[in-house]
Amino acid sequence: MRLSDLKAKQTAIIRQVNRITNDANAQGDKVASRLETLGFVPGTQVQVITKGIFGGDPILIQVGFTRFALRKVEAERIEIDQEIVA
Repeated sequence: MRLSDLKAKQTAIIRQVNRITNDANAQGDKVASRLETLGFVPGTQVQVITKGIFGGDPILIQVGFTRFALRKVEAERIEIDQEIVA
């Protein structure tokens, strides 16, 4: 499942940040590196706070006590495991 698939107020655990290894798109690796630098690393809990009105873009994400606005294409790069509410 991707971070972009979560609905508002849902929580998940990051599994991995996908990298683009194609040489023609070196920007892809920069995006993945930047996401990891910001705290989007495996095992970290994330929560979708809200999504934009038109097409769900941008997505407001909370990691720890910090909130980030990610574009949908950036959120699609983050694989997650959805938390099960008991």
